[in-house]
Amino acid sequence: MRSITEEIIALETYALRRWCAGDPGGFLEICDGDVVYFDPFIDRRIDGLEALTDYYEAIRGKVRASRFELLDPRVRVIGDAAVLTFNFVSHGSQGDEHRWNCTEVFRRGPSGWRIIQTHWSFTRAG
Repeated sequence: MRSITEEIIALETYALRRWCAGDPGGFLEICDGDVVYFDPFIDRRIDGLEALTDYYEAIRGKVRASRFELLDPRVRVIGDAAVLTFNFVSHGSQGDEHRWNCTEVFRRGPSGWRIIQTHWSFTRAG
């Protein structure tokens, strides 16, 4: 049997593989209906799966990476909640590299672990 840590990291890795292939559906499948979402490309928080779906569908096929790295993932489990933090590095086909910080909060429910809060920001070195 997989540990909670292994399960959470596997869910995230699967969703990131799809994301890097232009398909945001992997994340939509593991988000809860009341998910909240932040990223540096939007001015305000996105509330709920319906609004997040609209946002992701508008960028479907536009985000791609030839490979990625999930660096130093850490999962903290608190009852039926788990917080995943990691650094993310994506590599484009032209040799470009993008670095991110990510925090995902998961809640365990009848459908398994689902993201209820996600926050992406740019990594600032130095």
